Amino acid sequence: MLGVGSKFPNFNLKAVSEKPIQDINIDNVFINIDNNTYKGKWKVIFFYPKDFTFVCPTEISAFGELNNDFSDRDAQILGVSVDSEHAHWAWRREQKELKELPFPLVSDLNRQLSTDLGILDKSEGVSQRATYIVDPEDNIRFVMVNDLDVGRNPKEVLRVLDALQTDELCPCNWKKGEETIDVNVVTAKNEKQNAVSN
Repeated sequence: MLGVGSKFPNFNLKAVSEKPIQDINIDNVFINIDNNTYKGKWKVIFFYPKDFTFVCPTEISAFGELNNDFSDRDAQILGVSVDSEHAHWAWRREQKELKELPFPLVSDLNRQLSTDLGILDKSEGVSQRATYIVDPEDNIRFVMVNDLDVGRNPKEVLRVLDALQTDELCPCNWKKGEETIDVNVVTAKNEKQNAVSN
């Protein structure tokens, strides 16, 4: 599996547009998305096993509810599965929580991107429930994989994105607006404590 520090693989895939359902027509329902589509932006790319399932819509809609927060951080969300773009479109029309989804659902129908990332569940033939945060230079900065039966926490993904964007040391459970770790202050404090104890 590709991990932190690796370049996110090149891809060129079909997707269902993020436009509101009432604004979608036959001419704009399907779009192409590749590495350059969101060039210079942070990307949160999450993979889910299948459309028309039970856990997947709960986390997809949770990402949708936080879309403005991600957008405020110059991050584009992409949801990806091995279903076709036609299945994505049918699911968006049918599933109440997905009708106003504010980000594209991408089709990795040939499973190439999932294979390149090393997240294809060979026994099930679907993408693992993986989440990537990719920086504007296409470097993977965060990866997390959940069991197929367990939904992820989009608020935690947002917290990690906030931490990554500080370019500073962030302690456990750090949240945006809290102090980061200043190495110089910690070093000076430790030196002072060592001097007192000697």
